[in-house]
Amino acid sequence: MHCLSFALLASALLTLLLPSSARAQYDELEYVEIIDPAVREKLEEWRDRKLGFMVHWGTYSQMGWCESWGLCSEDVDWLSPPQPSYQAYYDRYVGLKRSFDPRGFDPEAWAAMASAAGMRYFVFTTKHHDGFTMFDTKQTDYRITDPGCPFHDHPQADVTRHLFDAFRAREFMIGAYFSKPDWHVPWYWSPHWQHGTRNVNYRPRAHPEIWEKFTEFTYRQLEELCTGYGPLDILWFDGAWVNPDNRDQDIRMDRIAAMARREQPGILMVDRWVGGPYENYRTPEQKIPAKPLDEPWETCMPMAGAWSWNANDTYKPTRDLVHMLVDVVAKGGNLLLNAGADGDGGFHPDALVRMRELGEWMAVNGEAIYGTRPVAPFKQGEICFTRRRDTGDVYAIHLPSEGNSLPEQVVIEGLRPADGEVVRLLGGAEPLNWEPAGDGCRILLPASLRNSPPCAHAWSFRLGRLNS
Repeated sequence: MHCLSFALLASALLTLLLPSSARAQYDELEYVEIIDPAVREKLEEWRDRKLGFMVHWGTYSQMGWCESWGLCSEDVDWLSPPQPSYQAYYDRYVGLKRSFDPRGFDPEAWAAMASAAGMRYFVFTTKHHDGFTMFDTKQTDYRITDPGCPFHDHPQADVTRHLFDAFRAREFMIGAYFSKPDWHVPWYWSPHWQHGTRNVNYRPRAHPEIWEKFTEFTYRQLEELCTGYGPLDILWFDGAWVNPDNRDQDIRMDRIAAMARREQPGILMVDRWVGGPYENYRTPEQKIPAKPLDEPWETCMPMAGAWSWNANDTYKPTRDLVHMLVDVVAKGGNLLLNAGADGDGGFHPDALVRMRELGEWMAVNGEAIYGTRPVAPFKQGEICFTRRRDTGDVYAIHLPSEGNSLPEQVVIEGLRPADGEVVRLLGGAEPLNWEPAGDGCRILLPASLRNSPPCAHAWSFRLGRLNS
């Protein structure tokens, strides 16, 4: 994930935070159809979930700093230069391990909050690019359970284990975010050369013995996650620049996938922006495609301006989050919403409000979201359409303009309920009158419902089966 400097947040909340070359690469990637029946089944289950919860959390959270990226001294517009100097920042950042002590951490509270928000899968940053592991790895001492970290003696020091257990108990699908690059170990950023960019700072082909140590290190950490943390559903890899076509950065994803699916049959592999057999679904970042994609996909989006916690960050209005979710689902995707946790393991008050309000909307409208697939024409003016995979019922979700309320009538072109179908507004008690209108239909709403709608932000009409 990329993090914007907060001076740029207001003007760039919905900008795709990828280098232009990565965008072009993503557009040209080939999607490889899944053959393994267990993986296909898992993918369909994931597609039914629709709304996921992602959390960026690490030592950087104590300071409200951007996750990892200050360590990478690239001169890019979205990242402010480290202060007062790169070396001073680097030393302080790495030293944050010695003060990371989130005694307020409550995994059950995290899971309860996400469940109440209507979220149904969870992706946690087990390791970001900085290399600090939020699980009990045996491969490095740069971890939350090391004696050099004051939180190591807490009963829940292995936070990944306790989070996965808490979310799994609420029937969430479980995803492990894992950074392929590691800017802490000497086999990626070797001390023999300076590290000026996000990439490995030596030539793997010229120094295969160093690169082999990094490849083995990465494999062993992933093996720990796949064998010691219960059932996993998703390995969500970040750091697309680590791939064989870029400076020979081959970490042997074939070997990793074979191990992962041996230990976790059917697990989804998400090697983002790399393509091939190990990118089982696409992950456009902070971007919603203009049209449905041909392959499974997920928009990952922070609720605030940045991925990591900052006390002064600005959170998107609940209405915007609801409209994003509906737009994504109508186009066949999932929405993975992120909130950064603070240095004590808590969340920004605005994040708590957004989660509660999102849950209130989902409690009324979830029927039109979960388990659905796209149906043409996908979107028509202020109306988006979904179809339930199990029943075939079609829903029309009205996304009103800012400040608008339920209208007296909703006109739908090109789609009409089958004869005898009952049209309902989700959350409403009584069936609605409807009539043919051209090649579509007109739904009439009584004043009582308009004056007291069942929810805010958007309204879902169940049309049932359509005329063929």
